[in-house]
Amino acid sequence: MQHVSSFRSRLVRAALGALAGLLAAFTALAVAELVAGLVRPAAGPVTVVGGAVIDRTPAAVKDFAIRAFGENDKIVLQLGILAILALIAVGLGILAVSHRRAGAAGVLLFGIVGAAAALSRPDSTGTGDALPSLAGAVAGALALYVLAARAAPLPAPDGQAGPGAWSRRGFLAAAGATAVVATSAGALGRYFTGRQGQGAVASRENLVLPAPASPAPAVPAGVQLKVPGITAFTTPNSDFYRVDTALTVPKVDAGTWRLRLHGKGVARPRTYTLDQLLARPLVERDITLTCVSNEVGGPYIGNARWLGVPLADLLEEAGVRPPSKGGGADQLVARSVDGMTLGSPVEDLMDGRDAILAVGMNGEPLPFDHGFPVRMLVPGLYGYVSACKWIEDIELTTFDAYDPYWVKRAWARRAPIKTQARIDTPKPFARPAAGTVTVAGVAWAQRRGITRVQIRVDDGPWQDADLAAQAGVDTWRQWSYRWNATPGGHNLTVRATDGTGQVQTERRTRTIPDGASGLHGVFVTVP
Repeated sequence: MQHVSSFRSRLVRAALGALAGLLAAFTALAVAELVAGLVRPAAGPVTVVGGAVIDRTPAAVKDFAIRAFGENDKIVLQLGILAILALIAVGLGILAVSHRRAGAAGVLLFGIVGAAAALSRPDSTGTGDALPSLAGAVAGALALYVLAARAAPLPAPDGQAGPGAWSRRGFLAAAGATAVVATSAGALGRYFTGRQGQGAVASRENLVLPAPASPAPAVPAGVQLKVPGITAFTTPNSDFYRVDTALTVPKVDAGTWRLRLHGKGVARPRTYTLDQLLARPLVERDITLTCVSNEVGGPYIGNARWLGVPLADLLEEAGVRPPSKGGGADQLVARSVDGMTLGSPVEDLMDGRDAILAVGMNGEPLPFDHGFPVRMLVPGLYGYVSACKWIEDIELTTFDAYDPYWVKRAWARRAPIKTQARIDTPKPFARPAAGTVTVAGVAWAQRRGITRVQIRVDDGPWQDADLAAQAGVDTWRQWSYRWNATPGGHNLTVRATDGTGQVQTERRTRTIPDGASGLHGVFVTVP
């Protein structure tokens, strides 16, 4: 019986140790969030460690995460980090019951790792970014040391109340107090973080966009087909895809925001405020934006009406010339407030296309998710080489001199958007009734436009689909095809032809390094 009692007591100690470890981790994160709220929210340990993980993740793994989890990939990463921390905390808690100093030292070690991650981030503002992780680690180590001391003694062998029983009562009291203090610290941290973002929220709410000097051309009648299930021509802001590396969406105050323009070939460097940009002649354009991570038939594409400053005008005023006219810089590097860098060909930015610094999206200031107060947008280029959100710095340089973020991770330097078509309806594995079935979707080839879309049923011949009106070469185009569906299983495949006469390739490639290619198809069963 004594052996059984000893085993049970060890099991109780382990359970109490595990609980102590979890509470210590909770305390560390809560205190770190409080300090981050006072210092800089983006320096919180989960954010900086998550960012460091993203930066060091191979491109193929990132691509898989986007395919598997879509826009929830960041939530999955954060939950994964918290799960790993919880497991480690349990282990350190059990260790601390017998070796309190070792357990506490383990917590401090993680604080050092978090501090190092904070200082290594491209958006780090200095040594202050290490404070949240270090303060949280010290608080967590103290909590673990105290709780482990309460959980350590064994119960009396006869099962009567003794030092061990009193210690566990003390442990429960200490655990409760720790939970209350940690919860309060976390709540205060969220309060201070929210207060830091209030200025940014207010600056967006109070921003009145000026009328464009060059309004968008009227959208032709017939761009939107009346087909149930087809994607809308204009994507609402709330539905527009978001793919980026920011674990915490930057909240930038428009009043304090600045944009610096400098670098090779810039004869007149400038720094702009938002008011200065808004005072310039603005252009309004319908432009379809596409992510390079979009698989064939994927969802990472959207069309919006953008309002912004022509980028070529700013570059010309600064004395920049494209390489074709003797300019020394062939790459424009755009930097975001979170440290992201994207590189665009200067020639493309100054060839007459509507490359803009966007301030508005579908009639309102940019949403925070999509780059408020200013983002870059270049028709015809995938987002990772052109669509810098939360932009704050533009540097002119060369492709030989500098590799931006994604180029360092095996993606191509130059990435024009490929001709693609997608079937929106019927959906994969749908069971439409026999008879006339409308197959419909969208096709895109920014800067070239779509001139033809064709459908193939099983291994039959390619048949021309009906095209909706074309709004412009920089937007997608809807199409439809009336199919006489017969009973059985059928493969429906679509392909597009762009304005240069180039037919969409059947060759299937991955998204890495410069965008997916191949034909989109769906399998349906007609009962």
